Amino acid sequence: MKSIVAVSSKKQLATFIDFPHELYKSDPNYVPELFIAQKDLLTTHPFHKHSSLQCFLLYDDKQVIGRIAAILNNSHNEMNKVNDGFFGFFDCINDQSAANLLFDTASQWLKDKGVTGKVIGPTNFSTNESCGLLIQGFDMPPVVMMPYNASYYPGLLEGWGLRKQVDLIAWSFTGENYDDRSVKLMDRLEERLQRNDITIRKINMKNFKQEADSLREVYNKAWDKNLGFVPLNDEEFDYQAKDLKLVLDADFCLVAEKDGKLVGFGAAIPDMNQIQIKIKKGRLFPTGIFKLLFGKKKVKGIRILLLGVVDGYRKMGIEACIYGKIIKAYRAKGMEYAEASWTLEHNDLVNNAIIAIKGDPYKKYRIYEREI
Repeated sequence: MKSIVAVSSKKQLATFIDFPHELYKSDPNYVPELFIAQKDLLTTHPFHKHSSLQCFLLYDDKQVIGRIAAILNNSHNEMNKVNDGFFGFFDCINDQSAANLLFDTASQWLKDKGVTGKVIGPTNFSTNESCGLLIQGFDMPPVVMMPYNASYYPGLLEGWGLRKQVDLIAWSFTGENYDDRSVKLMDRLEERLQRNDITIRKINMKNFKQEADSLREVYNKAWDKNLGFVPLNDEEFDYQAKDLKLVLDADFCLVAEKDGKLVGFGAAIPDMNQIQIKIKKGRLFPTGIFKLLFGKKKVKGIRILLLGVVDGYRKMGIEACIYGKIIKAYRAKGMEYAEASWTLEHNDLVNNAIIAIKGDPYKKYRIYEREI
């Protein structure tokens, strides 16, 4: 008999975090999330100071067969002047009745919180964090900080009545699709930018705090027109910047400046999932920490996870130039691949810049919605 339990104890939270390990134990492309990071996200992240969530576990007798989190993001609703709710951390066996029970429960929790608009997801907690359901590209592991799910998931969401809100594209770069023409294009773009007194430089890691303060301002301005965007407050941005600094390589973090003022930036990080995939159940202790520390030098790919240019400086080639310089740097380091992820399907400006340097749209993710 199926039953839903609202997560309220440390033991239940650990079960909630660990459930995907059992679900995907036979899937070679599954990458376990680090337990300590997931626990932190669900309990102490700055998000919890202004918004709320409730995790649920679905049991069939004593066996866990699904999980979901109902998420009330007050910042999103205030920013976009809506009254919507979200769901995230969704995992379930291939059983429509089980999925329906999870979605019904999350939806009811949101209604009880006063939500009257749409239920949207999956997002963990917003588009600033991991979001989207994989709908294309199931044949390889995800890169760092990107979601992964079984190919039957879209059917479960659509079976409950969820429909597409927007698709997110992940772009692949390999040695074969980054050629001399792409390099020449980037060089010409940079020369044109310099004639307009716009320079592109590496981030100053020795002055990271001051750089991060400027990046936060650009981030919130550059993404403010994106669908579903929620600006990060100071504490949230610092939280994310602190984590990224641990793996950041200055060659992969570039800023565009005009008269000493930041007008754009792009950042990539090593694809630590190459190591994380080998860490059983996402536990760093006793041996996982050594795999993480000593495996970093063996990583052969990167994820370009941030690119933004403030309004007034778009359509000048800054986007393509930053992408190109990051790709050029990863090639110089002997790496084998890069993924740029993600971009909105209708963001023609950025998508065309990626196409110009021969990015391949090889994976697709979808955010769904339904009237609550």
